Amino acid sequence: MGYSKNERILDLYEQLCAGRTLTKVKEALRFGIDERSVQRDIDDIRAFLAERNIAKGENRQIIYDRQQKGFRLVGSPSPLMTNSEILAVSKILLESRAFTKEEMSGILNKLVAGCVPLENVKLVSALVSNELFHYVELTHPIGIQDKLWEIGCDIQQHHLMRIRYQRQGADAASAVERIVEPVSILFSEYYFYLNAYITKENDGKYTRKYDYPAIFRIDRIADYKIMEQTFSLPYASRFQEGEFRKRVQFMYPGRLQSIRLRYTGSSVEAILDRLPTAKIVSQDANGYLVEAEIYGNGILMWLLSQGNRVEVLAPQTLREEMFRVLTAMLERYQP
Repeated sequence: MGYSKNERILDLYEQLCAGRTLTKVKEALRFGIDERSVQRDIDDIRAFLAERNIAKGENRQIIYDRQQKGFRLVGSPSPLMTNSEILAVSKILLESRAFTKEEMSGILNKLVAGCVPLENVKLVSALVSNELFHYVELTHPIGIQDKLWEIGCDIQQHHLMRIRYQRQGADAASAVERIVEPVSILFSEYYFYLNAYITKENDGKYTRKYDYPAIFRIDRIADYKIMEQTFSLPYASRFQEGEFRKRVQFMYPGRLQSIRLRYTGSSVEAILDRLPTAKIVSQDANGYLVEAEIYGNGILMWLLSQGNRVEVLAPQTLREEMFRVLTAMLERYQP
C-alpha cells in the first residue's frame, strides 16, 4: 500500500506526539521511500511547529537525539507514561490483588501496549510477566469491573440504590436488603468498598438512618438495582471522600471521634503514616503525645499490632474496648 505525502506527515507527527523516536532508515523502509524524502517530511513538520509556536505561544520542536540516533519531539510532556511509571503502576496493581487473574492480565496488557513506547514494550512486559504468572487470586475470584463502573455512574447521578448484601460468614440466602445513598468507591487491603448512607422510608420518602456512611464490600453485593428516586446532595454538604479516607481504618465504619495516644516506639512515622490526620502534640522523655481523628474502632486492629509501644489515653470507650480484646486474647491462650 502506498502512502501519500500528507498521510506520511500525519503519521510521523502522530508518532512524535506519542513520544516515539524516529529514524530515517526505519521510516524509509516502512513507507517505501528514500531517506531524503523522510528528511523533507520531518522538515515540513518542523516548519508547522515553528508557525504554531509563534501563533499559539507553544515551545515544541523536533531535535536529533544522538544517543538514540533519531528524531524526537521536545517542549511538551509526552502523553505516554514513562517506563518507570508504568512499571511502578504495574507493581502496585499486582500487589493490590484487587482483580481476578484474567482481569489483571487484561489491564496490564492494555497499560503496557497503550502507554509504553513501542521499543520498550517487550522489556516492560518481561519485567511484570513473571509476577503475573505467579499471581494469586483472592479466595473469591469474582469479576467486579462492570459493577464498579455501573455503581460509579450511579454515584454521579445521585440515584438511590437497592442492594442485597451478603455479610461475612453468611450464605447467599441470608443476604440483607438495604436502600442506600451511594456516595463513593474506596479501595483498601485487597478489596473495593462502596460508601453509602443507609436510608429509612417514611411515607414514600427516604431519609438517612445514620449521620455517617456504612461501608459495603463490593464483591459481597449479591445483587443491586438502581432506583428511579434520586437524593439531593448540596455542594456544601457533599461527601468528602478524601477526608473520609484519612480517618477510616481497615474499612470499619462508625462515628467520628478524636483519639489521644502515647507512642514510645523508635519511629513516630509509624503513626503519622498510618493515621493521616495524626498530629504530634508534644514530646518528652516518655515518648510522643499524638492526637488524631478516626471513624469507628477499626483502629484497634493496628493498635494491637503495636504492643506496648502505644498507650491509648482517650476516648475511654476505646481504652475499654482495647482492654476487653486483650483480656480475651490472654484468656484464650492460658493453659
